Amino acid sequence: MSLTELQKEYSFMNDMQQKAVFKTEGPVLILAGAGSGKTTVLVNRISYILRMGLCRPWQILAITFTNKAATELKERICKAVPEQGDDIWAATFHSTCSRILRRYGDRIGYSNHFTVYDSDDQKRLVKEILKQLNIDEKFLLQYLNRFLQYQNRTVKKVTSFLLEVLSFHCHPLKIANFL
Repeated sequence: MSLTELQKEYSFMNDMQQKAVFKTEGPVLILAGAGSGKTTVLVNRISYILRMGLCRPWQILAITFTNKAATELKERICKAVPEQGDDIWAATFHSTCSRILRRYGDRIGYSNHFTVYDSDDQKRLVKEILKQLNIDEKFLLQYLNRFLQYQNRTVKKVTSFLLEVLSFHCHPLKIANFL
């Protein structure tokens, strides 16, 4: 395909969008506002890379933040490259990580059969563990608030600390493949 043909085919895109489509080496991060054409750029970049024979569909990973965006991205990819679209990984960060852990989690000591807990599930589990340990939830929250104030710890450190304490005292988290 000649440069003139390429310019004509992608003339509906602005210069920055075209630049992202034609950058074929390495990853590309597309940051832009709503309705600015991010999905269009990604779909056209993937289509271009496949049409030029620069890689195979299963070598492409397209990540987005929301399920809605991931569904839209996957549908548009399948429409643009119908014979190859199903082989492309287009998903959210969470679903991609879950898929990888289900496939390879056993290699790092985790079961391939795990449950992803949403916020409500996590709260219920922690409350149940606190109840089993006879720890007053209000007392623990007060303690953690003081811990945060006086120790200036990050949320990650507090979460790690809490999980360490809970896992030392009980095993429901391990049983549920939470840890």
